[in-house]
Amino acid sequence: MTRYCISLVNGDGIGPELANSGQILLEKIGDYSGIKFDIVNVEAGDNALIKYNKALPDFSFDNIKKSDACLKAPVGEHAADVILVLRRYFDLYANIRPAKSYPNVKSLNPSVDLVIVRENTEDVYLGWEFSIGDDVVIGLRLTTAEASRKIAEYAFEEALRRDAKKSVVCVHKSNVMRVGDAMFSKISKDIAEKYPNVEFSESYVDACAMNLIRNPEKFDVVLTTNLFGDILSDEAAQVVGGLGLAPAGNIGKNLCSYL
Repeated sequence: MTRYCISLVNGDGIGPELANSGQILLEKIGDYSGIKFDIVNVEAGDNALIKYNKALPDFSFDNIKKSDACLKAPVGEHAADVILVLRRYFDLYANIRPAKSYPNVKSLNPSVDLVIVRENTEDVYLGWEFSIGDDVVIGLRLTTAEASRKIAEYAFEEALRRDAKKSVVCVHKSNVMRVGDAMFSKISKDIAEKYPNVEFSESYVDACAMNLIRNPEKFDVVLTTNLFGDILSDEAAQVVGGLGLAPAGNIGKNLCSYL
């Protein structure tokens, strides 16, 4: 028998309802298999901020650190104070967002089966914004070779794991962001040479957004940066029926967090 400790973040809004459904599923898995779960309920989000003056209280963070995985329901306006902290602390560098058409669910195309592999620790989501006077804000965007390489390798390994087309498209905007995205593109091409059995291509993010509507069935693995991945994954979710059909995983080497 295998036993795992799961920290369950109940979240805000519809979060507790979703968390409860997740807990029921885990309990059913335990009832009918040799995999058992010890579920620890964790408070985090807007309600936790009201009660404890902190969106991710220290005791909640400690419980997550002790667990094998964290199952997180949606949190409200202070999501950044929860999920971004977890991503950075545990180096959950890969945000994995599958989108798949299912029978009897209305979608734009019945043959969609893709996954977006999104870099999860850098880009503008670091929140490095600075006001200059009252009328100007400067935002900084971080891109490093190390993070770009890690997410590219994950994307190609994901393509090999999937029983699908075995293709990776690297999505960026290097014609405008000629330094950071150009590096992301180059590293992805370098990694592609190590995977001769995986078809590699590139796309500008605006063209990718268009083609996710026009030809979503042609995509397999989409490799992209943090901001672009956040936008494209919600678009892909709507293509197959809506956000309620769009699971997400924040994956690192030592811990994972799932939505």
